Amino acid sequence: MVTLRPPDLAKADRATACVVIAGGEGRRMGGNKPFRLFAGKSLLERALRQAANFSNLVAVVMRDTLDLGDIPVILDPPDMAGPLAGLATGLDFARRGGREWLLTIPCDMPFLPGDLLVKLANALDGEAVALAASGCRPHPVCALWHTSTCDALAGFCERSDRSLHGFAEHVGFATARWGNAPDPFFNVNCSEDLAAAARMLMQRRVREEWVA
Repeated sequence: MVTLRPPDLAKADRATACVVIAGGEGRRMGGNKPFRLFAGKSLLERALRQAANFSNLVAVVMRDTLDLGDIPVILDPPDMAGPLAGLATGLDFARRGGREWLLTIPCDMPFLPGDLLVKLANALDGEAVALAASGCRPHPVCALWHTSTCDALAGFCERSDRSLHGFAEHVGFATARWGNAPDPFFNVNCSEDLAAAARMLMQRRVREEWVA
């Protein structure tokens, strides 16, 4: 087995592409999740700002074509559903962009840690994938993937288990862990989650002002 080299952390943003997974329908909040407003900006806009901090090659994965200006929108494969479809599209995007690694993030986690890419890269230890986790819970949509894993997707998709976590297990993965108080991987799935996220943001601002 070939030992994979992690991205050079001094040049991580130029060794890695980043895609925002935004293909979900968001039915639990009435649809159109990526464009729901949170603190004056859409969830997608916030995710794109996060992505720009991790890489200088960024795209959004969606089910339908949409004009986002300078940001490329790449489409899920029509014969594949769920986050695994976004990963397949993202890995192809990274390869075509000449990048060896792909960082995936969702559009609905507005508090992602700023050290996400660095900590994932440090955790790899020769594996093809590093998954984020907080507490005891993995977050496979927040992960660093070697683009060679794209070659294993077709065979994996012939199985019944088509989850991101299942695919990470299939190719071999490491885990990078964060604390969960507050959880940097808080996931917005419904209107109640948006309200909870607003409260979390207010509490964070109060803490920062107190520390300052």
